Amino acid sequence: MSFKEVFGHESRTSLLESAIRTGRIAHAYLFHGMEGIGKRTAALAFAKAINCRRDDTAPCGECDSCRKAERGVHPDIVAVSGGQAIRIGDIRDLQAQMVFRPFEGNRRVFILDGADRMNIAAANALLKTLEEPFPFNILILVTSRPDHLPATILSRCQRMRFDPLPAESVASFLSESFSIAEEQARILAASSGGSIGKALLLKDQGYIELRDRILDGIAAIRGPADIFTFLAEFGSDKEAILDRLDIMAAFFRDALVYRETGSADDMINRDRAGQIRRLADAFSSRKLLDGIRAMGEARQSLERNMNKQLTLELMMFRLFPASFER
Repeated sequence: MSFKEVFGHESRTSLLESAIRTGRIAHAYLFHGMEGIGKRTAALAFAKAINCRRDDTAPCGECDSCRKAERGVHPDIVAVSGGQAIRIGDIRDLQAQMVFRPFEGNRRVFILDGADRMNIAAANALLKTLEEPFPFNILILVTSRPDHLPATILSRCQRMRFDPLPAESVASFLSESFSIAEEQARILAASSGGSIGKALLLKDQGYIELRDRILDGIAAIRGPADIFTFLAEFGSDKEAILDRLDIMAAFFRDALVYRETGSADDMINRDRAGQIRRLADAFSSRKLLDGIRAMGEARQSLERNMNKQLTLELMMFRLFPASFER
């Protein structure tokens, strides 16, 4: 793991390298940004660089310390992931390890991944460590939801935000590093929100095939029977339904963008430009915007565990009222 692997965040890695070079390393950091954007990779690369025996700012990748870090067996680099929840016992275990000086490196680096999953008791326990840090320890909190952390913890960390990457950069990375066809890489990148991790997850989950089924289903809607056939594709799993709503919302968003600009350049589903133009011609901007709102409200209802079938049927009635009138 090196800073070169933290793709697209050169400004962030430059700051970390500067901190190592000047010796101005904070005792606690908060790496935050959307899921799958490289925060954990950056934290591991930073820990590796701090303890590298050959280079002043970046991990050389060749010394014994770097090789141990790469294998995940370095005694002074401790990565903790709490799963669904981080409880006070997990923090106590972490604190018990923090009393020891570095075994063989320059500093002991503790990476708490998913820090937002701490409960109140765990957060309060961690606060004491932040208030009275050991000089030879560095704590890195990694989260995609910094707003879920208490202000008292946020105020004691040096915050480092990792911003979403441009879709063009994600597409280029996918094509060059994973040999993904250019058009597929562009679709995955446009649908990822700027996250390489999410783009790869979408690929593994067969996102493009799913998207094609959803958009083909929309194109086939002529009446109530078609609506119910289309909704059968959604199944009963809440996360699967939400994924399908996201695809529909992106499709309507593309139609709205095209209707307002007359350009296909900013479409997420640019390979479906013909279908998008037909939707834009059939719906007014107000109707498209209302449709996007309807899908957003359906998502909120589903997240509150409202009746799935009824929620989806009401949403479709708002999207395609003419189909119900026939």
